[in-house]
Amino acid sequence: MKVSVIGCGRWGSLIAWYLDRCGHEVSLYGRETSAHMQRFLKERRNDLLTLQESIKLSTDISVTKDAEVIVIAIASQSLRALLKELNSIGTKDKTVVLCMKGIEIESTKRLSEIADEILDESCKVAVWLGPGHVQEFYSGIPNCMVIDSKDDETKTKLVDEFSSELIRFYYGTDLLGNEIGAAAKNVIGIAAGMLDGLGLSTLKGALMSRGTREIARLIKVMGGNELSAYGLCHLGDYEATVFSQYSHNRRFGEAFVKDEAFSSLAEGYYTVCAMVRLSEKYNVELPICFAVYDILYNGKNASETLDELFKRSFKKEF
Repeated sequence: MKVSVIGCGRWGSLIAWYLDRCGHEVSLYGRETSAHMQRFLKERRNDLLTLQESIKLSTDISVTKDAEVIVIAIASQSLRALLKELNSIGTKDKTVVLCMKGIEIESTKRLSEIADEILDESCKVAVWLGPGHVQEFYSGIPNCMVIDSKDDETKTKLVDEFSSELIRFYYGTDLLGNEIGAAAKNVIGIAAGMLDGLGLSTLKGALMSRGTREIARLIKVMGGNELSAYGLCHLGDYEATVFSQYSHNRRFGEAFVKDEAFSSLAEGYYTVCAMVRLSEKYNVELPICFAVYDILYNGKNASETLDELFKRSFKKEF
């Protein structure tokens, strides 16, 4: 299968490495101005992995013309602009797989909704979600992930083609729930980092429990299956997000409360804005999301805000 991967950051490059390893004909696209792509062109490596010689590297987005499948791994808020660029090249009869976790702030739309809105109507859209870090996959440590799509045939084909001993894919059964759950777990990851930074790591168990309930409520009101929050897209991704040394969102939250610099992308920083809007739109309480938002955007004291969160009025757990 011919596959073009768009996005040469840590996740996009890992996907290219992985799909080549699975036996597919892979190209990796990155903008000419990207420092990541310039290093790949010179050395075929970054700080985490080395790309096989069989992977075609390109700074010309028209490399996607010949691909049967286009896999996208970029910052979620940049997706709309990229899809418009892709559409001008042609996406007829292609399969587009979204490998990022986020919600568009302006519209509060899920990423697959944006793709359906912009791409050719013949294009099939899927999402690839779940836990895992580049460092672990590259070291041969396996994990389980999810592929979901409104089109069952597309979903089945991708799971069959992309599965290996390194990644076991499950068939997603709730596109809405999987996308919301996957995006929201990055916000929980930031909250976890804040707890670490404040020396309150013991509260991460409560954070995981209440965070999952919070997101389950939202998914249900939006029309999805609340059980999706307990699957691989959200709760199943907590180890990689709430505890891992590799989690950008957790590390960002910790750095933020310690007033330390952090330059890597933490998607939860943007997603929390969309979560606040969804809370208001659907009239659903999201106390953890609001706490993170207040700390990040309203200048609230992190210690006091998180303390207030855990001192909320008594209520039944379920």
